[in-house]
Amino acid sequence: MQAPETKLLIVEDDEGLQRQLRWSFNNCEVFAASDRETALALLREQAPPVVTLDLGLPPDPGGTSEGFRTLQEILLRAPNTKIIVVTGHNDRTNAIRAVGMGAYDFYEKPIDPDVLGLTVERAARLAWLEEEHRKLLEGSAKWPFESLIAVSPEMLKVCRTVEKLAPTEVTTLILGESGTGKEVLLRILHALSDRRDKRLVAINCAAIPENLLESELFGYEKGAFTGAVKTTRGKIEVADGGILFLDEIGDLPMPLQAKLLRFLQERVIERIGGRKEIPVDVRVVCATHQDLHALIEEGRFREDLYYRINEATIHVPPLRERKGDAVVLARAFLSRFAAQHKRPLRGFTPQALAIIEQYEWPGNVRELENRVKRAVVMAEGGEITPDDLELASVEVESMPFGLREVRELAEKQAIQRATYFSDNNISRTAELLGVTRPTLYNLMKKHGISY
Repeated sequence: MQAPETKLLIVEDDEGLQRQLRWSFNNCEVFAASDRETALALLREQAPPVVTLDLGLPPDPGGTSEGFRTLQEILLRAPNTKIIVVTGHNDRTNAIRAVGMGAYDFYEKPIDPDVLGLTVERAARLAWLEEEHRKLLEGSAKWPFESLIAVSPEMLKVCRTVEKLAPTEVTTLILGESGTGKEVLLRILHALSDRRDKRLVAINCAAIPENLLESELFGYEKGAFTGAVKTTRGKIEVADGGILFLDEIGDLPMPLQAKLLRFLQERVIERIGGRKEIPVDVRVVCATHQDLHALIEEGRFREDLYYRINEATIHVPPLRERKGDAVVLARAFLSRFAAQHKRPLRGFTPQALAIIEQYEWPGNVRELENRVKRAVVMAEGGEITPDDLELASVEVESMPFGLREVRELAEKQAIQRATYFSDNNISRTAELLGVTRPTLYNLMKKHGISY
């Protein structure tokens, strides 16, 4: 990897020496300051990785107090800056003191541009390597999936699908009920894609009035309609190079469906009131909670558009079908909101956990999050109860944890299910269960099942 051109700040009150140093470092982007205030202003505006600092600055050009003060303030505001202190001949005491305070190196006058240039070059290279290292650490510390909390096989399958689709350019459709986390998956897909350094632009097709949605998507030229006082780019054009997310695509009006289809086919747009075709490089991801097949049959959604946006599909299951996720999510929400609101809560009561596990959660993850947040605020005890969750009226089935009890419960449920399938035919029930009739009679007697 090649280091970029270095920004160098020269802090020197001698104008002749300033000019000499500017000429010596013509391979750098050089900024110069004659006093502390100017130096700090340039530090803030330009963020140079390397600074050469003469300790003798006004109003104490014959001493070092102002130079040391400047050194301290630079390190305080930009601790990663490499400062090369320029000292007088044989002034090793101040040079060592400066290095002890945090300076990268020192250089004694008179100035030899070649030698000082090597010192600056070495400092710039080190500053660049350290910055690249920090970026790598930051990138590795934040794993895109850390925003998704899931343990169920259903959601782990969804995660694998997202991983496979992320590096591709296929137009993707995310399907799932409201509150299941479709936008969370979108952000993970963006973070794992080759377009992660470009913009993710989202627009909710159901939240914008039909007469405004076209201008939001495609933009408009100045004078295209009353109030169009300037040319404005639409969301599609703004997303150029990145990802465009069309949420609730099922609510897109039919006239705009035709215009969107043309864009997906041709990858060009025309602003409202414009005649110029504008090419746009964008990956499109759509989402909806609606049944698009039903909308197609009703004539409310174009079939050709459906196949254009559905090159790949991510099906997000509702929370009630994600076994184990509700309890894990509830505990994560409790930990977050308890810390946020400074509430010393230990957890959930066993009754609350049983309700969380078995409740249908029609509002999915969003409903669970909101109920836990309210419970954290309103709870009066050390644990959250069904009353705190406003779910005390929900009836739940007692679910055992002992292996013997679990086996017996599963056995009873299997026999009941087989009797339903066989319409209470004993021979057929025994055949479905893979046991003899005498064994089935004994099992039914054991579990109190009549026939």
